[in-house]
Amino acid sequence: MADHEPAPERTDQPSPGGRRPPWVSSGVASVGAASFFSDAGHEIATAVLPSFLTSVLRGSAGTLGVIEGLSDGLLGIAKLVAGPPANDPTRRVRIARGGYLLTALFTAGIGLTSAVWQAGTLRAAAWVSRGARGPARDALLASLAPNDAYGRSFGVERAGDNLGAVLGPLLAALLVAVVGIRHAFYFALVPGLLAALAISLAAARAPRVVAVARERVRLELGNLRRAGLLRPLLPVAAFELGNVTTTLVILRVTQLLHHGTRSLTAAASLAILLYAGHNVVAAATALLGGGWIDRLGPQRGPRLVLVAGAATYIAAYGGLAVSIHAWSLLLLLFCLAGAGIGLAETAESTLVAHLLPDRLRGSGFGLLGGLQSAGDFLSSAVVGLLYAVVSPAAGFAYAAGWMVLSVLASAFLRMPARRA
Repeated sequence: MADHEPAPERTDQPSPGGRRPPWVSSGVASVGAASFFSDAGHEIATAVLPSFLTSVLRGSAGTLGVIEGLSDGLLGIAKLVAGPPANDPTRRVRIARGGYLLTALFTAGIGLTSAVWQAGTLRAAAWVSRGARGPARDALLASLAPNDAYGRSFGVERAGDNLGAVLGPLLAALLVAVVGIRHAFYFALVPGLLAALAISLAAARAPRVVAVARERVRLELGNLRRAGLLRPLLPVAAFELGNVTTTLVILRVTQLLHHGTRSLTAAASLAILLYAGHNVVAAATALLGGGWIDRLGPQRGPRLVLVAGAATYIAAYGGLAVSIHAWSLLLLLFCLAGAGIGLAETAESTLVAHLLPDRLRGSGFGLLGGLQSAGDFLSSAVVGLLYAVVSPAAGFAYAAGWMVLSVLASAFLRMPARRA
């Protein structure tokens, strides 16, 4: 086991002329581009998968639910398991590059399948690859970002991810109309390969580390606790337990729009357009929230921006709990939810980057990713059950309650200073 790890060269040092490099360096921009292209690619598959499974492979809606639930669960486990190896600067580059490449290959391969179990296996494999690359990508981004620009740098990454979620479904709709359902999967390979290229360009800009001794791969919970990470994750846990999957929000909005003379088909189409607006707002607020964090500083920034994200969700869920049928008001609620996720995800990642040294960031981002996935799974399961058995209002009121707890927990917990 190594006693010391050499400090990597930092990207925020002044240049020989005395000027600091810009916070949006080519490395930071490349990570943002990787998230944009990759999300566009797998969102093509996500949009097409329901029709492919049910109409082409003759599967059922229940089978689709099992595949998606299993894939999401494996994604969270992959994040947790892949976190510790990403503590090593060399390993994190390999994991990130391989994760993006395998996500693209497995996703495109779904179009070659002839049975539901084959499609489900490839979907799960793509999600495992996607989960495994997350901590490595975030640790790589933290090594590329200046110390005083973590918020803006993670805002760029989150903005790229959300903009990809806007482009992907639009491309899917075009591809289905032009080449058909099965062949649309093949085209998902193109943005996926561009994502792998972009993360390789980012890795080439990473700080150089000389003679790094390999340490035993472990989660480092003790060191994470001593670094002060665990207590600040309590508000994050409460937030994630109230963070409902967007598919339930789309379902609720579709049902509310299916009112009066508007048909169900028209309501569903309009809800998808409103969802695109949700993702545009999420991208914009990720950038704005990142700048806000950097201006407020590491002690206050992540905490206050997380509070702002939870507060916007309280307003959004409160509106969805009542019967609103005007599309303009539903667009406002969708945009509030988009602002909430854009602010919160940027704050959560910046929190880990600020608190942890480079050698612990892989474990920290892995723990955060596992917490996010577990919370999202539990929240969606409980809210979905309440939605079906009691009422939609009960489900969204439950989710809003967790957001209130997140705000209260943030008010009583202070961000610890980073320790050596």
